[in-house]
Amino acid sequence: MGTIYVVATPIGNLEDITLRAVRILGEVDVVAAEDTRRTRILLSHLGIRKRVISYHDAVEAARAPELVGRALAGESIALVSDAGTPLVADPGYRLVTAAVESGVPVVPIPGPSAPLALLSCAGLPTQRFTFAGFLPSRASARRRFVADLRDLRETLVLFETAKRLPGSLADLAEILGPRPVAIGRELTKRFEEIVRGDLRELAERFGDTEAAARLRGEIVLAIRGRDDDSAAPADEADLESRILAHVRARLDQGEAPSQAAKHVAAELGVPRNEVYRHALAARTERAARELHSDAEPD
Repeated sequence: MGTIYVVATPIGNLEDITLRAVRILGEVDVVAAEDTRRTRILLSHLGIRKRVISYHDAVEAARAPELVGRALAGESIALVSDAGTPLVADPGYRLVTAAVESGVPVVPIPGPSAPLALLSCAGLPTQRFTFAGFLPSRASARRRFVADLRDLRETLVLFETAKRLPGSLADLAEILGPRPVAIGRELTKRFEEIVRGDLRELAERFGDTEAAARLRGEIVLAIRGRDDDSAAPADEADLESRILAHVRARLDQGEAPSQAAKHVAAELGVPRNEVYRHALAARTERAARELHSDAEPD
């Protein structure tokens, strides 16, 4: 029986390849790569001639059982992604689970990883952290996603594209509040940049049109988790007051509570049922106020 090796490759600087990774890439029968062109460039740099086949999201469902079958027949396979460690926000899950279920050995060849690279120099707590992958591209989904992370106390690590960074920072700052953050851009590459500061401050800086236009490359964010219980009541009270203000404004415009809840939940990134509860309470309060006003003598 063959073996499937999960091989980490450089996220930028080719010198970060490990000696073990070089040996494994030279010994396997085939390399399954997220991007065959980029992997061939890496192999050429290492002086390795090897058969490379594609393994990306679009072909993963069909390719995983094929590769497991090849491993069962005795071939050894190296799985690599575009950069960094496979399966960390990259394809590979189907292959690894299918291999495990079939009894095929799966061996990690650890190495470069963008989240760990930033964590190591972010200046934030690293005893515990949550890697949440890419932020959703749609604003409403992104705000709900961030709201779900709001109460976590461990450091948060996220991926984002340069194009979407200004909007994401604005949402993060509004929902999470003033927290320390480190932004890593083009890590280990020629134009590597690591910016540290406060979420609100950096949201304002990168929200500038000129600054946003200069952004390029891949982005990793590390954000400090929620600090202590003492801050929670004030944060929750502030959020409730914002929900009520938004809900009342929409009710005043003639929207039904269900419509207001749908829109406000998307705007603030909070659960819809929570907003709907506030909307019903606001409608009841307004009805009682109107009834009291009508009952008063002229």
